[in-house]
Amino acid sequence: MLNPRLPAEWEPQDAILLLWPHKDTHWKSTLDDAVQLYEALVSVICDYADIVIALPNAEIENVRARLEAMSVPLEYVYFYPVVVDDASYNTWIRDHGPITVATKQGIKLLDFRLNSFRVNSYEEKSNLVFANKISKQLQIQDAFSTAEFEVQDWTLEGSAIETDGQGTLLTKTSYFLNKKINTDLSKDDIESRLKIVFGVNKIIWLEHGCLGNDSHYIDELVRFGPNNTIVYTACDDEQDSFYDELKKMESELENITNAQGEPFRLLPLPWAGAVYNDDDERLQVSYANFLVVNEVVLVPIYDALSDEDALDVIFQAFPGFNIMGIPCRTLSEQGGSLHRIAMQLPEGVLGF
Repeated sequence: MLNPRLPAEWEPQDAILLLWPHKDTHWKSTLDDAVQLYEALVSVICDYADIVIALPNAEIENVRARLEAMSVPLEYVYFYPVVVDDASYNTWIRDHGPITVATKQGIKLLDFRLNSFRVNSYEEKSNLVFANKISKQLQIQDAFSTAEFEVQDWTLEGSAIETDGQGTLLTKTSYFLNKKINTDLSKDDIESRLKIVFGVNKIIWLEHGCLGNDSHYIDELVRFGPNNTIVYTACDDEQDSFYDELKKMESELENITNAQGEPFRLLPLPWAGAVYNDDDERLQVSYANFLVVNEVVLVPIYDALSDEDALDVIFQAFPGFNIMGIPCRTLSEQGGSLHRIAMQLPEGVLGF
């Protein structure tokens, strides 16, 4: 085993980490819908893994009571009070939650800095202070039990990387080479750091692929699956504004290999088409933003004709896994989807 090693998402997990929506977060305008989505997610995940929920102390008893009324087995749910604010990044726990690596000495949690390129105002910059402290607050409360905790003084969001667990890491140049993210680091600097902290020996930099103005996250475009498989967002509508970028990305994928020099099996996801909100603004929808939880793959769906086809592609990519669609229109209204609201805690993190 490489020391360290970044596990693939489909490897055994102890739990899923969630940061709960509440009235003082960016969900305030659609809070009921968001809470119902999170509650449904918890009821499903409990069949496959434990759940760690971070939320303000004042909200814990209400959330606990609601879940208990749904007959959620609370012995698998762990609540931890944290200080949060109204920054839109807070409930996107994959943006700032801990990233787990396995080492010869045991499990290590890496806490990277969140300094998103979307931050413009003084208020947003101030709010980032809270988001950057969430993982540390959990660590102080012993949420991660015996795992080592290490702070990394550079920016990396979990949605920006993908790994096959076998030495290959996939990312986008538009994320790491954005000077608003890691201002003093060159591509060589970043590549060196990624190899050191994650134990990977091949990094694939994608130049293309887009689903929106700030579409820099790899997890909404391309995902690894078992058996050297890649699942990716594809577009078959030549009139769509994203068609050219996604076709160029597809060409890139056809020419890459893994760390062992082997080509990938490529599975294109169906195109959901243009989905709009009530203000006639186009939403950023992605079937690639699925979440793997031990034996199940939870796939975001959007009440589109292509939903069933997307589930079928994921079924092909993850043989032997249960495949379940989760309605995620509410998440897309806020600019994200399923994978971004959760962070897996691999086996060994909770220590029991």
